[in-house]
Amino acid sequence: MSKLKTIFMFSGQGSQYYQMGRPLYDRNAVFRYWMDRLDACGQREAGASAIALIYDPKRMRADTFERTPLGGVAIFMVEYALAMALEAEGLRPDLTLGASLGTYAAAAVAGAIAPEAALIAIVQQSDVVRRHCPPGGMLAIVAEPALFDLPELCSRSELAALNFSGHFAIAGLEHNLVAIESFLSEKGVIHQRIPVSHAFHSQWVDAAHAPLLRHFEGLSLAPLNIPLVCCAQARTFHSIPDALFWSAIRRPIEFQRTIAGLVRQGPFRYVDAGPSGTLAGFLRYLLPAGSPAQVQRVLTPFGSEIKNFEAAIAV
Repeated sequence: MSKLKTIFMFSGQGSQYYQMGRPLYDRNAVFRYWMDRLDACGQREAGASAIALIYDPKRMRADTFERTPLGGVAIFMVEYALAMALEAEGLRPDLTLGASLGTYAAAAVAGAIAPEAALIAIVQQSDVVRRHCPPGGMLAIVAEPALFDLPELCSRSELAALNFSGHFAIAGLEHNLVAIESFLSEKGVIHQRIPVSHAFHSQWVDAAHAPLLRHFEGLSLAPLNIPLVCCAQARTFHSIPDALFWSAIRRPIEFQRTIAGLVRQGPFRYVDAGPSGTLAGFLRYLLPAGSPAQVQRVLTPFGSEIKNFEAAIAV
């Protein structure tokens, strides 16, 4: 059997946690180099250190990661640094896949945007959303997506992500999410807040559309070196499409439909380059039984990062 093509997958907000990637930061020179380099850029742009936030000695992995403008910066830094560490060991992607904020890392690893430019764009995007959009949030729900059709949900929120048949996410304003959480608790439905400050992937970020488009038009983008899979459009692109980064935060995340399209192209080796291995977890419910596809995660909140890293580069 021929070698499977490799996809690096990059997740978005909600996948961050304190101490993410710490073993690699301590022991892998390439990972540490990119974390430090990007943090220096982030400090110039945002005025604060993401590394100091991520590796705050007073914070444990189980602590809820604060809803902060540095959250997106932290995710991008970890994802890009991990991808570079894997590539330095000979594991290079044939495609990249971006979900929501992870689209920035997917584009950077695919060569379309310099990592520092991507990080600056994330900081500026956060600032634009904060200035133009009402506070809100997102909620992950472990249930069939048909649950969203109940008026208690659909009248108060919008469908923000379809991950697999038993997992979806909604977005809405704070007071509506509180009411929905109460309803879900009464029904015994498992749910969890996603640590974001706004209702991404919904109408409640539309106020940022015009200023963000002007911002995105100023980005210096290069041709893709490898194809990029966009979960907002459930498509594989060989050149950067118009308004890629806007669609990544406005359209619902179509992870289930995206993977269905990739399955039709043939088996791949999926390497989760996100902080928590979330997308690798979703794949367990999406790949056909008996599929020769391979799925690997590196970073998780549960440890074993060095062991996982070594297993990934050994294949």
